[in-house]
Amino acid sequence: MELRQLEYLVAVVEEGSFTGAAQREHVAQPAVSAQIRRLESLVGQPLLIRTSREVRLTHAGAALLPHARAALAAVRAAQAAVDEVADLVRGSVAVGTVTLHPVDVARLIADFHADHPGVEITLSTDNSDGLLAGLADGSLDAAIVSIGVDEEPPGVDYQTITDEPLAAAVTSTHPLGRRKTVTLQQLCDFKLISLPRGTGLRSRLDQACADAGLRPRIAFEATNPQELVQLARHGLGVALVPQSMAGGSGLHEVRITPRLRGRLVWAWRVDTAGPAARLLSERARAMIAATGAPPVGTHA
Repeated sequence: MELRQLEYLVAVVEEGSFTGAAQREHVAQPAVSAQIRRLESLVGQPLLIRTSREVRLTHAGAALLPHARAALAAVRAAQAAVDEVADLVRGSVAVGTVTLHPVDVARLIADFHADHPGVEITLSTDNSDGLLAGLADGSLDAAIVSIGVDEEPPGVDYQTITDEPLAAAVTSTHPLGRRKTVTLQQLCDFKLISLPRGTGLRSRLDQACADAGLRPRIAFEATNPQELVQLARHGLGVALVPQSMAGGSGLHEVRITPRLRGRLVWAWRVDTAGPAARLLSERARAMIAATGAPPVGTHA
């Protein structure tokens, strides 16, 4: 029993005629008829009833048809598996990250490259808005990006790396230097030190202030959370950083009420077809799950 014979049988049934099957398979009609006769001879039963108006299955043909389709599907799956291996050998993956995060991306890429040296991997950094735009337009396959607690970016799926509130970090001599908490409205009365627009941390602040009808006083901006802390240490204002970073900065931590939370996630395109991109994301997710990346100052 040959695959070509099964293909022709399925084609005749689905097209309703030998002529239609021949056109679909790009062969002459006699070739289809000859292969069907050989198949019938092999199984020892007529498979099709041929009339001037139609072609329909015999009982034997009806019994064989689902197995023929299953066999053809298995062959297609096998070919797809082989093609995927070939694509993995010569594939490419584009990854983007925020400027500071707890994932050992260098080790991830090194280990992946050791197993798949033919895959080209590009790594870039950007703010969260830029990274999400890259995922949306297909220029990135995966990214470490900051999103809000209730934010669900379209077209991507993700695994959480960290999930923590934002906090204010000030010197002991600042008016907030002895406070444990500060409201968002009170916070807006002070000079603030924040990441620039387009970053996840800034988006959390801007959205919360907009919802409350407030306007934050951004005195200084820096592209890295660690730089925010350094500016606050020089008494230039209130640094807005992830809570874990505020507590370990040597500055006084003030909790913001109501809490502003942010998540750092490994995000990937849900329609990613490339096997290399899928495999790299699987490895990244396994690494995140295994290491349980601690909530450090990472949201950007």
